[in-house]
Amino acid sequence: MRYIDISAAVHSRAGLGRYAEQIAHAISLTNPATYGLFYNRGKDGRFPPSLQHIPPTQRRHIQLGYKPWRMAILLAHLAHIPFNRLLPNARLFHSTEHLLMPLHQIPTVLTVHDLIYKLFPAYHKKLNYWFLNIAMPIFCRRADAIIAVSQASKQDIVKHYGIDPTKIHVVYEAASPHFQPPPPARIAYVRQTYKLPDKFLLHISTIEPRKNLSRLLDALKALRQLFPKLTLVLAGGKGWLYEDFFAKIEAEGLQEAVHLLGWVPDEDLPAIIAAADLAVQPSLYEGFGLPVLEHMACGQVVAASNRSSLPEVGGEAAVYFDPYSVDEMVSVIRRLLTDREEYAHRRELGLAQARRFSWERAAKETIAVYDWVEGR
Repeated sequence: MRYIDISAAVHSRAGLGRYAEQIAHAISLTNPATYGLFYNRGKDGRFPPSLQHIPPTQRRHIQLGYKPWRMAILLAHLAHIPFNRLLPNARLFHSTEHLLMPLHQIPTVLTVHDLIYKLFPAYHKKLNYWFLNIAMPIFCRRADAIIAVSQASKQDIVKHYGIDPTKIHVVYEAASPHFQPPPPARIAYVRQTYKLPDKFLLHISTIEPRKNLSRLLDALKALRQLFPKLTLVLAGGKGWLYEDFFAKIEAEGLQEAVHLLGWVPDEDLPAIIAAADLAVQPSLYEGFGLPVLEHMACGQVVAASNRSSLPEVGGEAAVYFDPYSVDEMVSVIRRLLTDREEYAHRRELGLAQARRFSWERAAKETIAVYDWVEGR
């Protein structure tokens, strides 16, 4: 049995959860009898409905708090204590988040999404920073293969951990199939349901420092001199170290200009994306940047940061800016809001760019990594 860890999906942990659910679903459809699921249910985990076709006999779980489980794994690695008993009849284990279970004589694959904790230590809580800086070098060395979600992440792993590049396989993510241009009636429905403003920029992400939302507020303030009714809509939950961002909204008097949706159900996101005038992704660093593809798949144009993996994902369809330059951000957004011919051209490029990525392809390439590991 090849086991895939779907703990992040069980706890709906933003992009990690989306990745774990989609890759497990796509892989399991290729040969359901071959694949099993492992997860830490915790106190309030919810098994993803899309994976119900995997029978209970092919599921294994534990029920521990997130922090105790992480510490148990790290200590077991340090003490060389294998957890094989948790995975009966396992022939391979794939960790889809930054937590590799210690196993003896069972090949392991580790997906590394990013090295944010290494590159931007100030943007992490101290405990998380401490854990990842100790644990990730161990996980990367002991995994038989590493899947990086972008060339940018692969380069970071090689540079900072000295891992042999031949051990690292780049497998791109994709937008879920339900991200597609919605009908006008659906857009009208979400406009009314979420009380969306008439003219708005959209940003989808967990609110945390590396998302660069403080500079986006500066850009919004400048843009409102030209477009007085322009609003920023934020869809996503609170992550960490977000207090300064909310304090800035108050200090700059932007309470009426920033519309906070919080967490939004997946089924409503395509229509919210399509209702926007423009999507903006100003992040300082992304391991992959899945929202860029989701926007494009829904027919929305994206103005994005030119850092890390975002140019890989957006290709020629997105328009890029230096995320540290508010003036450049303002210039790009203003251009896309006023030049409707370019906007229409970018929209078509974006739809084509999104079609280049699929979970079926990601599953095929991930299974090829499994085969490579087992054949070594």
